[in-house]
Amino acid sequence: MTIKKPLAIKQPEVGQLIRKVRLSAGLTQEQFANTLGVTYSTLNRWENGHTKPSPLAMEKIERMLQEMERGEQFN
Repeated sequence: MTIKKPLAIKQPEVGQLIRKVRLSAGLTQEQFANTLGVTYSTLNRWENGHTKPSPLAMEKIERMLQEMERGEQFN
């Protein structure tokens, strides 16, 4: 699965994608936020559609998704 460029994804899709990646990794919002280097409240706002991640955060999420597809573990 590849992620469209951040500006090409509508907000509800971004939140759903982030939640799907997080749950697939078996992480809580707090754990996933720490992995991305953001706060819990920031991740919560992304998942609930209140704000959209920055392009840098979307790149990190895309890398994590690629690692998951390859069966790698990420930090």
